[in-house]
Amino acid sequence: MSFRTTPSVDYVEDVSPGSGALPPRAWYAASDATSLSLNGSWRFRLSATVDAEDDSFAGEGFDAGDWAEVTVPGHWVLQGDGAFGSPIYTNHLYPFPVDPPHVPTENPTGDHLRVFDLPSDWPADGGAVLRFDGVESCARVWLNGTELGEFKGSRLPHEFTVGHLLKPGGNVLAVRVHQWSAGSYLEDQDQWWLPGIFRDVTLLHRPAGSAGDFFVHASYDHTTGEGTLRVDSDVEGRVTVPALDIDVATGEPVTVAVEPWTAETPKLYDGVLATEGERVPLRIGFRTVVLEDGLIKVNGTAVLFKGVNRHEWHPERGRALDLETMREDVLLMKRHNLNAVRTSHYPPHPAFLDLCDEYGLWVIDECDLETHGFTEQDWRDNPVDDDRWTPALLDRAARMVERDKNHPSVVFWSLGNEAGTGRGLTAMAEWIHERDPERLVHYEGDWNCRDTDVYSRMYAFHDEVEKIGQRLDGGTHKRRELPFIQCEYGHAMGNGPGGLADYQELFEKHERLQGGFIWEWIDHGVTHAELGYAYGGDFGEELHDGNFVCDGLIFPDRSPSPGLIEYKKVIEPVRIEGDGASGTVRITNKQDFADLSALAFEWSCQVDGETVESGALAVPVLAPGESAEVKLPEPPADGRGGERQWTVRALLADDTSWAAKDHVVAWGQFAVAARPLPVVPATDRPVRGDDRITLGPAAFDARTGALRSIGGVEVGSPRLDVWRAPTDNDDGAEWQTDTRYGMLWRTLGLHRMRHRLASVEVGEDALTVRTRVAPAAREVGLDTVYRWTSDGERLRLTVSVTPEGDWNVPLPRLGVRFGLPEADSVEWFGGGPGEAYPDTRTASMIGRWRSTVDGLQTPYVRPQENGARADVRWVELGGLRIEGDPEFWFTARRWTTEQLEAARHRTDLTPGDTVWVNLDHGQHGIGSQSCGPGPLPQYFLKAEPAEFSFVFSTAR
Repeated sequence: MSFRTTPSVDYVEDVSPGSGALPPRAWYAASDATSLSLNGSWRFRLSATVDAEDDSFAGEGFDAGDWAEVTVPGHWVLQGDGAFGSPIYTNHLYPFPVDPPHVPTENPTGDHLRVFDLPSDWPADGGAVLRFDGVESCARVWLNGTELGEFKGSRLPHEFTVGHLLKPGGNVLAVRVHQWSAGSYLEDQDQWWLPGIFRDVTLLHRPAGSAGDFFVHASYDHTTGEGTLRVDSDVEGRVTVPALDIDVATGEPVTVAVEPWTAETPKLYDGVLATEGERVPLRIGFRTVVLEDGLIKVNGTAVLFKGVNRHEWHPERGRALDLETMREDVLLMKRHNLNAVRTSHYPPHPAFLDLCDEYGLWVIDECDLETHGFTEQDWRDNPVDDDRWTPALLDRAARMVERDKNHPSVVFWSLGNEAGTGRGLTAMAEWIHERDPERLVHYEGDWNCRDTDVYSRMYAFHDEVEKIGQRLDGGTHKRRELPFIQCEYGHAMGNGPGGLADYQELFEKHERLQGGFIWEWIDHGVTHAELGYAYGGDFGEELHDGNFVCDGLIFPDRSPSPGLIEYKKVIEPVRIEGDGASGTVRITNKQDFADLSALAFEWSCQVDGETVESGALAVPVLAPGESAEVKLPEPPADGRGGERQWTVRALLADDTSWAAKDHVVAWGQFAVAARPLPVVPATDRPVRGDDRITLGPAAFDARTGALRSIGGVEVGSPRLDVWRAPTDNDDGAEWQTDTRYGMLWRTLGLHRMRHRLASVEVGEDALTVRTRVAPAAREVGLDTVYRWTSDGERLRLTVSVTPEGDWNVPLPRLGVRFGLPEADSVEWFGGGPGEAYPDTRTASMIGRWRSTVDGLQTPYVRPQENGARADVRWVELGGLRIEGDPEFWFTARRWTTEQLEAARHRTDLTPGDTVWVNLDHGQHGIGSQSCGPGPLPQYFLKAEPAEFSFVFSTAR
């Protein structure tokens, strides 16, 4: 006789956190107790609704032989080549009706089965715990047919007692996972919605007398140099730290001389918590976090956060990260001078915090909470202001704090992100303050700082940040007495972010401003066979927010973007300033705790971008904040009379845990002698033929005056170009209140400029072509004159531009564009090696650089303006040498600007037979208006009279 059981599904829409799970406790990677990883291949069945199948699959003997397989940890929508559904991306809109706590009947539900045997050495005595480190969004669990419970809180651990249910072989672990649940209303975190068991599943043996929860208190007194250790433990035991000769009972404090832990000097002491049945390794960092004198201080010193927001992401595995991927993130951060990370917007895999302890990063540990979608209804029915949801909020806070409380890297607990305000948040803050008064509490949405210890904002404009630094911002009395951080700024979407150096100048100018965290670390592109990387809308989502999910400092493959290179330079821990005339360099240690003993310094002297001599530079071991003037050697003799400059670098003196010896930490450049500008006497005269005009090495069309060739190199005639493929920051976000110039440029018609030929004039020493460049339907225009002169071997083009009409917008760019039939290798003297724009050029180093045309491109997930090199003196490509007066920007690509603008993905760009070259006198700034301020006024490219020249010759 067979029967079908009707599953109970009320728990899916229950606002409670769940049932059956053990109280949260401290996480540790391993101990001497036996454990068994249950990661690997699991049997999998997908249903369209929560009640499509009964729960008979959880019983022993169920035949799942015809089920599919998925990998755990993993997300089922990223496996099965689309057979298990697709990812969904929204920024803040819930992808289901907002009807809390209800979710759609169409609720993808994944049944997971894992049959396992206990290893032969599994102890016969004691108990066992089954631990899930992360399941999205709601799970119900059975072992050997017995229901253990159900839980919500996707990025939080849940443990169940299972020792009494285990048997030597054939254990059946069944997990039913629902994509949507009441918990989904608390997890609207600007990322892909990805259901599944995406973190580790582990079976832990619990011997009699094994460790329970424990809390490592390790404070540091900067006035005495002593640390005080006390380990509170649910189970009595002893704590030993051999390097400090500590051997004390749990709960007993001991004070000894120690080296403190900081992000710059992450000293950890190895210890052991030994109970009757278990030995747990400890990694202890002594440090004290306080709010004092209106500042965030660690070990008595105010800190400046140079941070980033980090979502967990892998382009193929989503949020299922392995240890090496996490380590790669931390090493990249350290190598690019970052000192802090905000775990947006949920606690990370716990192993990530171990790495932050080890390598040294300050951490804002953020709770798994965001209800941003309720902003669409003016925060009505927001769960954080509804007492029914408060137990779930407190459960999430407790699971974060208890799991991560023993990490010295964690200096802030964050209540969550963009969840409005309400009684539930206050309850969370009160609980956290009471449970852990040794750390501070953060929440950006609390502008009045009722519940928090820091005034935090996101995307505040530069002028407002300066007022806050000057304490002229107003607000409550408590807020005015608190330090300020930008928990999000510098939105790194596409080309950008611009204006980082200007923010950093403010942070370093006003002590109240204690830094910030770039949004964000990585582009969340999904590997896609046809598109390269997919983003919102590429999976046919009903609602989506496009490529707003691709806004990171690194690309999906974890290669650094130009934004990360710029940020590294902006926040470098050593300032190097020089005076080429006096031959001195001023070195300043900008670190908060470490001296400069870990660094070596070197100088080099360049002539016309080539290093002619270099050597070591003796720099005193400066304490934090100290500066010193250091004399450079006499510049080497050189008879070329070219442009001369010094470059001074700070390098790692020895190998470290995060980078090898000679890794460049900081650098500075300063001029000794300016560049001689190119001079081309107008000694040759233009000669008109039947259909050609010749001038020196060049041939022109006699009717239009268009350049056709230089020294036998075919050239598509240069003509004025003001258009660039708008960046994400040019277009801005629809909710921005300031002017979005990308939109205005299109409205004005700058992408479809017409060129009217007024005259072609053959003079005694020049060929002059007069034109007017203007958009259809508008009266504004640019009166443009091209004047060509030559000395017989070289050809000089002088472009004069005079705006006509009422120009009320800046220009995207101003320069000339032309085509070359062949070009591959490129060499230039100017800024490099990567791209730079007016407000993203801090990291652009003057030198001699080489690339290919393809290598000049920056592979933004959504194609847009990219690849400009700044401050170029000359460039050689396609058989031509081009010098500028003054310096210029250049780009070269195998597609037109129009094709670049039309492309939605990298794979839309098909190389053509022509290399299109832009030589720009000016570029408009970048800003970060995709979710922040546009370019500052000093980076605007105003429509005003301009004159600039280029000298063409054949490359040697």
